[in-house]
Amino acid sequence: MTKCKLEYIWLDGYKPTQSLRGKTKIVEDFSGKLEDCEVWSFDGSSTEQAEGGSSDCLLKPVFVCPDPGRIGDGYIVMCEVLNADKTPHDSNGRATIDDDDNDFWFGFEQEYVLIDIETNKPVGFPSGGYPGPQGPYYCSVGASNAVARDLIEEHLEMCLEAGLNVEGINAEVMMGQWEYQIFSKGAAEAGDQIWVSRYLLERCGEKYGIKIDYHCKPVKGDWNGSGMHANFSNTTLRTCGSREVYEQICQAFQPRVKEHIDVYGADNDQRLTGLHETQRIDEFSYGISDRGASIRIPIATVEKGWKGWLEDRRPASNADPYKVAAEIIRTVKTAGVPA
Repeated sequence: MTKCKLEYIWLDGYKPTQSLRGKTKIVEDFSGKLEDCEVWSFDGSSTEQAEGGSSDCLLKPVFVCPDPGRIGDGYIVMCEVLNADKTPHDSNGRATIDDDDNDFWFGFEQEYVLIDIETNKPVGFPSGGYPGPQGPYYCSVGASNAVARDLIEEHLEMCLEAGLNVEGINAEVMMGQWEYQIFSKGAAEAGDQIWVSRYLLERCGEKYGIKIDYHCKPVKGDWNGSGMHANFSNTTLRTCGSREVYEQICQAFQPRVKEHIDVYGADNDQRLTGLHETQRIDEFSYGISDRGASIRIPIATVEKGWKGWLEDRRPASNADPYKVAAEIIRTVKTAGVPA
């Protein structure tokens, strides 16, 4: 018999930003299939998810993949948190997604900043000040501009070995800031893959002694913040061939600014200022190829005859992709266009 290590991971109940938690279950001869992952439990009183007198919360497996960071047979098991009566816990954003037929496809662009735990500044920042202004760091190469590439490449390889659908990586606009992109046909699985990829990134950070900072404005001043741009489509957007339909869907977002901002990440007012490729947090706009708009209509969508996708540029890097996807789906469904 083979002993297998299953790392059950879940989101805690901390506010305004949830964190990942994880613990290991040892099983024999695990098949690697989701249906063979048992429901488990944990002490919710230690994660802001239950009272001490009634502390059991349940872990319902929803996604499983190989764990490339462990020797031997290891798997990562992404879980939803349920109450003891098996109803979704209040902290369970995945359960709010209304996409049973996986008609919605999502591609998330996850930005983050690497923090040197000795200086508490982004990697590459001098201990006594700041690097040169933004400009040379985006998609850069060379020791003076691109930093911590060993960690970045290791994370990419781990994601690929785990079977995650990473579509690319690049250095971002600020020194020490990077991005990767993940796509999935299905909103819930897109969220699953982002959370597993974040977990693997944290594990890489442990190895290198570097903190992963998802705050949307980790450095104040004339520096870009970090976002998690949400690219999305459904059958209508992929096939309609109509500018009018696209504009009708975009306009459906106008009256629901607050509902979106409420789930688009903590401290997003520090990032959505109207500067650094953002629209103001209290305004809404959309436009073709406009990175200063709330929603960008990609030029590729237009060139393909208005068949493609949209990009909501407002979600912050620390947002929960489950909640972001759920709100986008909810708004698109109010647009009143045929599916």
